[in-house]
Amino acid sequence: MESVIHHFKLYTEGFYVDSGWSYTPVEAPKGEFGVFIASMGGPKPHRCKFRAPGYFHLQGIDFMCRNSFLADMVVVIGTQDIVFGEVDR
Repeated sequence: MESVIHHFKLYTEGFYVDSGWSYTPVEAPKGEFGVFIASMGGPKPHRCKFRAPGYFHLQGIDFMCRNSFLADMVVVIGTQDIVFGEVDR
């Protein structure tokens, strides 16, 4: 019961975030997953942004596919194992 009460209070009131910004990287299976939080000091952060590793894998496609055929791009995307659902956000 205590856990339910604690979760309800955390959801309704939020949690105190110090003013300023913070970036925390976490090692994920496909690369670095980062969380950026900017706050003005209050119960809810001002901005929260997630940095998925698949989006930054797409930046390397230009370098990898330069002077190649279009059919080679399919192999490069398959090699990088990009999840386009996380890139779309």
